[in-house]
Amino acid sequence: MPSLLEVSRLTKRYQEVRAVDGIDLAIEQGTCFGLLGPNGAGKTTTVEMMEGILSPSSGEIRYRGRPIGPEFRDDAGIMFQNTALQEYIKVREALSLFRAFYPRTRPLEELIECCALGGFLERDVRHLSGGQRQRLLLAIALINDPEVLFLDEPTTGLDPQSRRNFWELIHSIKSENKTVLLTTHYMEEAYELCDQIAIMDHGHIIAQGSPRALLKKHFDNAVISLPAADVPEELDQDPLLSLHRCNGHVEILSEDMDASIHHLIGQGVSLTHLQVRSRTLEDLFLELTGRELRA
Repeated sequence: MPSLLEVSRLTKRYQEVRAVDGIDLAIEQGTCFGLLGPNGAGKTTTVEMMEGILSPSSGEIRYRGRPIGPEFRDDAGIMFQNTALQEYIKVREALSLFRAFYPRTRPLEELIECCALGGFLERDVRHLSGGQRQRLLLAIALINDPEVLFLDEPTTGLDPQSRRNFWELIHSIKSENKTVLLTTHYMEEAYELCDQIAIMDHGHIIAQGSPRALLKKHFDNAVISLPAADVPEELDQDPLLSLHRCNGHVEILSEDMDASIHHLIGQGVSLTHLQVRSRTLEDLFLELTGRELRA
């Protein structure tokens, strides 16, 4: 049985630049698939081709085993990173406006409950908080009761509480057997929401799988964290320590925690503020794509 949404040898060229260079993806129904990558990696171009907004230079996108066409838009919901709403209208009016665009829609009261809009339905859309605006945009993306929901960095700029409330909404949508394609720069968000992820760089897929499987595949160590002031700089060259300084802290990668801690004690390092953590998706992302700033 084919996947709900499949991408085969997908390519997008802009003159001499290959923004997307022959990628393959398979997204199963009822899952959340995360597409991650640094700026310029090609993920936005990939998603816009999958949404039907951009035409591929070559390759194929199939929905339920068939090439996508205009009818796919009735089965897809899109929440763009930035969406302009009509000014001087209320939340309820915005929902009614977008609902009129589709032949098939979800009941309005169901959307209001699902996205927790009941407390500000009569508020002008210009006066919504960041979290309220994102919940309204999510409701608009769901208004045609889509089978596939595209979310482009949906929690950018939200405070931690609003972000976690938004995550709960996505879990609720997944429980309806809906399929979600998510782009995000928040690695914690990808780990929380995604069943599968693909990491893109320079137009290629460089890693793909479940978050836990990828971490298990790439890492067999943990991270010791200490304030930089507690670790003498001469230890930067210590062959027994894999040490990295960043933002006032030192991180030490360790495959043998006991040996590393005993070595630090032997070097006179204070362990008063020591912290130990497992490797994360952010560690994997930086290891695969590098630490240099992207334009």
